[in-house]
Formats: sequence, structure tokens, C-alpha cells
Amino acid sequence: MLENTVPLGQIFTWQNVIYYLLAINVITFLAMWIDKRKAKKGSWRISEKALFTLVLLGGGVGGILGMYVFRHKTQKPRFVVGFPFILLFEIAAGIFLYFQFWH
Repeated sequence: MLENTVPLGQIFTWQNVIYYLLAINVITFLAMWIDKRKAKKGSWRISEKALFTLVLLGGGVGGILGMYVFRHKTQKPRFVVGFPFILLFEIAAGIFLYFQFWH
């Protein structure tokens, strides 16, 4: 049953990590744009929980860029402080994991 498994080292290559981070940041940036557009029209919105989830999944750069490019959520301290805090935490965790497991 386990003979068809792929080693984690083949999945979590630097190339795949970079592709993932690029994708999640583009998705988060677009989510900020869509939410801003919907807010202007007064229609359905992307929940704040969903936006934070995207940032927690690695989309911090896209979320921060989207926040300031579209001037969206910039009056909410939860976003202005939360997005950069999450990004800095993830960078620190990434550095820690790199030196713990790959260096």
C-alpha cells in the first residue's frame, strides 16, 4: 500500500515552494481586488476570515500589496497590523525551519 508514496523531499523542493508562494500571493492580491470592487458596488463580499486565511497560508506579501494598491482595509488596525505581523512571523518560522532541517 505504501509502495506508491512520494518522499516529502520530492514534494517540498525549493522550486515547488517558490511556485506555491507565488500562486498564493497572486490569489491573495486578487482576493483583495475582488473584495474592494464588491465593496464599491455594495454586493457580496469576501469574508475577513477568508482574507486572513489566505495570508496565513503564505499570502502575506500579496495581501499587504493588495491592501495598499487598492486602498482596501487600510483603516482597519486588524489588517494594518495583522497582515505584516503574520508575514514577519512566517518569515521567522521559515528561517527557523530552514536552519533546523535543511542547513
